[in-house]
Amino acid sequence: MKTYQTNEIKNIALLGNDGSGKTTLTESLLYEAGIIKRRGRITQKNTVSDYFPVEQDYGYSVFSTVFHVEWNGKKLNIIDCPGSDDFVGAAMTALNVTDTAILLLKGANGVEVGTQNHFRYTEKLGKPVIFLVNQLDDENLDYDQLLAQLTEIYGPKVVPVQYPLQTGPGFNSLIDVLLMKKYSWGPEGGEPTIEDIPEEEKEKAMAMHKALVEAAAEHDEGLMEKFFESESLTEDEMREGIRKGLASRGMFPVFCVCAGKDMGVRRLMEFLGNVVPFVDEMPKVFNTRGEEVQPDPNAPTSLFFFKTGVEPHIGEVQYFKVMSGKVHEGDDLTNQDRGSKERMSQLFCCAGATRIKVEELVAGDIGCAVKLKDVKTGNTLNGKGSENRFSFIKYPNSKYTRAIKAKNEAETEKMMSALQRMREEDPTWQVEQSKELKQILVHGQGEFHLRTLKWRLENNEKIQIEYFEPKIPYRETITKAARADYRHKKQSGGAGQFGEVHLIVEPYYEGMPAPDTYKFGNQEYRITPRSTEEVPLEWGGKLVFVNSVVGGAIDARFMPAILKGVMQRMEQGPLTGCYARDVRVIVYDGKMHPVDSNELSFMLAGRQAFAQAFREAAPKILEPIYDVEVFVPSDKLGDVMSDLQGRRAMIMGMTSENGYEKLTAKVPLKEMSNYCTSLSSLTGGRAGFIMKFASYELVPADVQQKLIKEHEADEQEA
Repeated sequence: MKTYQTNEIKNIALLGNDGSGKTTLTESLLYEAGIIKRRGRITQKNTVSDYFPVEQDYGYSVFSTVFHVEWNGKKLNIIDCPGSDDFVGAAMTALNVTDTAILLLKGANGVEVGTQNHFRYTEKLGKPVIFLVNQLDDENLDYDQLLAQLTEIYGPKVVPVQYPLQTGPGFNSLIDVLLMKKYSWGPEGGEPTIEDIPEEEKEKAMAMHKALVEAAAEHDEGLMEKFFESESLTEDEMREGIRKGLASRGMFPVFCVCAGKDMGVRRLMEFLGNVVPFVDEMPKVFNTRGEEVQPDPNAPTSLFFFKTGVEPHIGEVQYFKVMSGKVHEGDDLTNQDRGSKERMSQLFCCAGATRIKVEELVAGDIGCAVKLKDVKTGNTLNGKGSENRFSFIKYPNSKYTRAIKAKNEAETEKMMSALQRMREEDPTWQVEQSKELKQILVHGQGEFHLRTLKWRLENNEKIQIEYFEPKIPYRETITKAARADYRHKKQSGGAGQFGEVHLIVEPYYEGMPAPDTYKFGNQEYRITPRSTEEVPLEWGGKLVFVNSVVGGAIDARFMPAILKGVMQRMEQGPLTGCYARDVRVIVYDGKMHPVDSNELSFMLAGRQAFAQAFREAAPKILEPIYDVEVFVPSDKLGDVMSDLQGRRAMIMGMTSENGYEKLTAKVPLKEMSNYCTSLSSLTGGRAGFIMKFASYELVPADVQQKLIKEHEADEQEA
C-alpha cells in the first residue's frame, strides 16, 4: 500500500441513529473500494463492522470501527460509530479525530433523536456535516417531505445535491444536480449508468442546480462575483465553493444512497474524495500547553492514541492519529504521559478486524499498532524534538448508575481488573469504589450501556455479576445553633484519661461573620475567637473550627485532637450515617488534668460533644440535585413534563431547539435512577437527556422521615 501524504488524506466520521444503516453502508464502501470481495450481512454476522461477539449477539453496534478506502488517489479514513446514544463516547472520540461528519438518515424515519444528538456534537466541535439519506427503497419514504423537515430544523444551509426519481421498492435512479446527470442502476447496484437528465426533469433539476451554485458561491468572494456576472460556475469552481462552505459549516449538502443495494455509494465516494476538506484545511488542534499543532509531515513526530480495542488471540489493538511528523515501522518513541519508551514494531492501516501492514504513516493519517507495552487511551507518543500532550476529547457526564457486585466475592478483584480494562475501550464507563456508600459503582450512559458491560463480564471474562440500585450520597447539616459539653474520664490503674470539651455548633454559609454572642436558655455565651480554621471537606461543603478558649482551660496543643474527633463524627451523621457538612464548631471552654489529659482523651471528648450538639441543632438531610436537560419531540412534551413533576422535579424553563423542545429542570438524583428507561418508553426512544450535578438541597419532611426510618431498620438488622 502506498504512503499517502497529508494533502491526500481525508478523515470522516460516519454517524446516524440506530437502524439508519451505517454498518450496511460500510460494507458497500469497502466493496466498491476493493477492500472486500463480497458484502457481508448483519443477519449473517459477517460484516467488517460489528464483528465483536457482543455486537453479533445483540444485533447493534457497541464499538466504533475504523476502516479506510482508497479512491481516485485519495485515502479516506472512516470511523463507523454506534447509533445508540448509550455509546456516545465512540461518536465523541471519532468526531475529535476526524474532520467531516456524514450524518446518515433512515429515509422513512427522517430526523430522529440520534440525528439531533449527533448534529449537536458536530456543532460543538465545529465539524462539517453531510446529510446522507439512506434506504430510498422504503415504501414509506417521502423525499420532498424529508428535505422540508431538514430545512425546517437546520435552516437554509441544507442544500440537496441529489434527488431520487422515485422512492420505494422500485428505486433505481437519481438526479445529481452538481454534475447535472442521471444515475441509474441494475438490480445488483454497483457501477451506475450515467445519462443526460430526462427532458421532464430538466426544469426541477435546473432550479436545484442554481440553488446549489448560489450556495457554493456564497463562501468565496471571487466565486460570488463570477456568479453575479454569469449566474453559473464550472464544476471545479462549484467543488471549491462547496469545500469552503463545508469547512465553515456554511452549507450542509444532502446526498442519497440505497446502501443495501449498493446504489449511489460510488458517487458518494467520488464526492468525498473530490470535495470534502483535507486534513490540512481544517482548524488546527492545540496541545495541553495551548500551542497549535499543525499536521505538518516535516515536524517532529507526535501520535495521539484515541481508542483501544481488545481482540481474541491478539490482545490490545491501539488506534492512533499522526498529529505531526511521520511514523515508521521500528521507530522508538517516548510516552509523554507515562515517561516510558515504546517501539512501533509494526504499523497497520485499519479495515475493521482486518489490518493492512504499512511501513510509514504521515501527519493526518490514522492507523493502529499491536503489542505495545505501556500505551493507554489518551496517551501521546513523541519522537525527538517533540513534547506534545493532547487532551482535547471531552466526554459527557454519565446518566445511569448501578452498584455492581461479583456473585462470587472471591472474584471481586478479577472483576475490578476487567472493568478497568474495559474502560480503556470506552472511557464513558466510569468505575468508582465508594467508601461513603460502601458499594462499587459503575456509571454509564444508559441501561443499554451497562447491559453490554454485564454481557461482556459474564461471556468474555466468565465473571457472574449482579446490579443493584445504588445508594444515594445524602448529606446531613444543621439548621440552628446548639450547645453541648462532654467529659471523657477513664481510670484503670496507671495513667488515666481525662478531657472535657464545651462547644457550640451552628449552620455555616460562605462569608458568615465571626461569632460573637450566643444565648441558650437564660445563659449568655460571649465568644472571643483566638484562631479559626476552615476545612474544605472532600465530600463537599466546609467545616469551620473556631478556638475561643480563654484562660488556658484547654491547652492549644489539644485543639487538633478535638478537631480530629469532630471530623470523625462528621463522617457519620446521626440521622442516616451520611457525611455532615457546612457546620461551624466553636470550642469555648473545657477542663484539663495535669497528668491524665492527652490527645486521645480530647479527641473522644470532642467527638461526643459534637455528636450531642449536632442532634440538638435541628439536623436536616440534604439530597443531591441535578440539572437535567431533556430534548423531546413536541407531541410528547406534555407526557415528559408530567413524568418529571412526578419525580419531584422543578421545571426551570422550556425552549425550542432544532425542531425539538428542550426542557430544563432540577431533579433529585434519587428520582433519576431509572429515568433512561422511562423516557425511552414514554417517547418511543425519540427523546434524549443530559444531566450534571447542581447542588445539595434539603429533602422534604416526609422524605426525611422515611430515610431516617430506613436507616434505623438497617442499623437493627446489622
